[in-house]
Amino acid sequence: MLRIADIINFLETLAPLHLQEEYDNCGLVCGNSNAEALGAIVALDLTAEVVDEAIENGFNLIVVHHPPIFKGLKKIDAKDPVTSMLLRCIHHEIAVYGIHTNLDNVIWGVNGEIASRLGLKNLQVLAPKAGTHLQLNTYVPSAHAEGVKNAIFEAGAGAIGLYNECSFSSLGEGTFKALEGANPFIGEKGLRHLEQEQKLEFIFPVHLQNQVMMALKAAHPYETVAYHILPLENHFQELGGGAIGSLPDAVDEKEVLSMLKSIFKTGAIRHSPLTGKPIKTVALCGGSGKSLIYNALAMKADLYFTGDLGYHDFFLPAGRMLLADIGHFESEQYTSDLLERVIKEKFPTFAVLKTGRYTNPVNYFL
Repeated sequence: MLRIADIINFLETLAPLHLQEEYDNCGLVCGNSNAEALGAIVALDLTAEVVDEAIENGFNLIVVHHPPIFKGLKKIDAKDPVTSMLLRCIHHEIAVYGIHTNLDNVIWGVNGEIASRLGLKNLQVLAPKAGTHLQLNTYVPSAHAEGVKNAIFEAGAGAIGLYNECSFSSLGEGTFKALEGANPFIGEKGLRHLEQEQKLEFIFPVHLQNQVMMALKAAHPYETVAYHILPLENHFQELGGGAIGSLPDAVDEKEVLSMLKSIFKTGAIRHSPLTGKPIKTVALCGGSGKSLIYNALAMKADLYFTGDLGYHDFFLPAGRMLLADIGHFESEQYTSDLLERVIKEKFPTFAVLKTGRYTNPVNYFL
């Protein structure tokens, strides 16, 4: 039986919850994760029409990019549109799951999907995120070092970019004296023991700490395992906000704006004054990306596009790059395609549908 929790766990291996921003509310919003998964609707937003769609199809899971609860609820009032939708979901035993800024902060996620629509190459994160990984150091008798390494690798440690099973070891001498009540693997009680050991070093994502530690303690021969964990400020190019890459060929500014309008089906594009320079390096951020304007300038982007820009934001490039606002919904609309695709690839016999409802609340008067 496929449970809702199985789908959630899979999504959280791809976009771990610890990558969400502090203000966000990703994860299970309502519902029973232990229930059998009968089918899923994926959508950018939770709307009454999307709830109707799930009910009509007999599905009991809705996966949305924007969590419907962003701020604390002080009362359950059916007159409130969000509360009303959630009450209907609860009544029909439909679970709602939000995968928002954690999906923004992985390079394959929202921004990777946007970049693929433009055909960008050499893609990297525009604003790498710090504090995503930890370092584990432990000390193992040389004869057991390989077994401990393998266990820790299997737990998910040692991945750096396109490489896995990464570690460092150094040979040294460890000492210890077993006291009364101890059950030493080697050495005698009451006597200091000298052992040839290897110091093993690994890095791993923060969210894997419990399983990495369980693997270490299960594989290590000593009764008491010596280790220490260090926080890292390293930036990993696959984790963080926005993205930057290059077009196959330089394109005229008006041509690239026309491409954006066509690909993202926007009613209008607001942009800063044209620079008169061709566009080759493109930076982007799905949703509200005004905070990354200076990152795009620092990376010498020819174009940066996002949504939700304010009036004064358009002054910031000062002729150094073209800045464009294609709309919040328009920039993130293909997130639903992404979620539908990855869930289908993982669970090919599970019914998952991209919503057929249009959830953009913004309309254009032409």
